[in-house]
Amino acid sequence: MKTSIVCSGGLDSVSLAHVLAVENNLSRIISFDYGQRHRKELGFAAQAARRLNVPFHLIDMRPIGAALTGSALTDDIDVPDGHYAEDTMRITVVPNRNAIMLTIAFGVAAAQGDDAVATAVHGGDHFIYPDCRPQFTAAFAAMQKAALDGYADVALHVPFVHKTKADIVTAGARANTPFAETWSCYKGGDLHCGRCGTCVERREAFHLAGVVDPTAYADPDFWQAAIARHEGA
Repeated sequence: MKTSIVCSGGLDSVSLAHVLAVENNLSRIISFDYGQRHRKELGFAAQAARRLNVPFHLIDMRPIGAALTGSALTDDIDVPDGHYAEDTMRITVVPNRNAIMLTIAFGVAAAQGDDAVATAVHGGDHFIYPDCRPQFTAAFAAMQKAALDGYADVALHVPFVHKTKADIVTAGARANTPFAETWSCYKGGDLHCGRCGTCVERREAFHLAGVVDPTAYADPDFWQAAIARHEGA
């Protein structure tokens, strides 16, 4: 099954790209520049495409991203530290981001004759990001079936939608994903900060999966205290 993947360059999507490549299903990598402050992630997506020997499509979505204001990922707003929690991480929502990117990816897949579009949305994101939830992915798949009716039959592939990030690390390790060649940190510095929600979640996922984390963090020990505070809340 020829499958395009929406790939940010992060741990989840690069792992899924490697899983698809091992299955001999990966056809292309599609990434989006929406003006994210951590756009260095896009370089890791491009590296994955070169490593896996598939075409790389970088879609310039910056004019759209400029209109989707109010997020710490695009505006001059501090990215909160600590474990993912609804009251703090809501500021990292970019409205309709996945819906917009998937719509474009389905158009590319249909034009290129692919059978599916994959995205690495997972269970850990459900309570914060509405366009990562199973209700969204099911509705989106039905919408695209109607949108492309009579032209193309492109499925939505979401193998991690009911999985944890630790499950993704496990799957990525089995597919020999070079985890050091992925980028998660929302702050976009020289190193992963180790303090923002996505860094804490990344570090915790390796711990739970029992897989060595090769990531260099500016604050490598913060995650333990952050998780303890979250569990005690």
